[in-house]
Amino acid sequence: QGHLIESGGGLVQAGASLRLSCAASGLTFRSYCMGWFRQAPGKEREFVATIGWRGATTHYADSVKGRFTIYRDDAKNTVYLQMNNLKPDEAAVYYCAADVGDTYTEYREYEYWGQGTQVPVSS
Repeated sequence: QGHLIESGGGLVQAGASLRLSCAASGLTFRSYCMGWFRQAPGKEREFVATIGWRGATTHYADSVKGRFTIYRDDAKNTVYLQMNNLKPDEAAVYYCAADVGDTYTEYREYEYWGQGTQVPVSS
């Protein structure tokens, strides 16, 4: 049974940077696609970024391209999301997700989910 734990969230000012981490256990991490999603109050969960197994493939939401970077450390069973120049409307709970395969951008395609980490962004 896969288990994901996010960390690194916290209050930041608009324009600041933040790095989120997601530690995985109970699954063969290197074989899994990892994704980051976010959900703001009253809104649907939206795709942010995904990285395929071995880290060879990445995809980003258009709104974060050039500012966010997803990467993984298979030796540590951890995936990261480096977020730069955060905007107030990006305040949300950020979730990581995992599933076997290459890359997925739809949240319904992921089997395992973390509990989320809150990222408030002040203007």
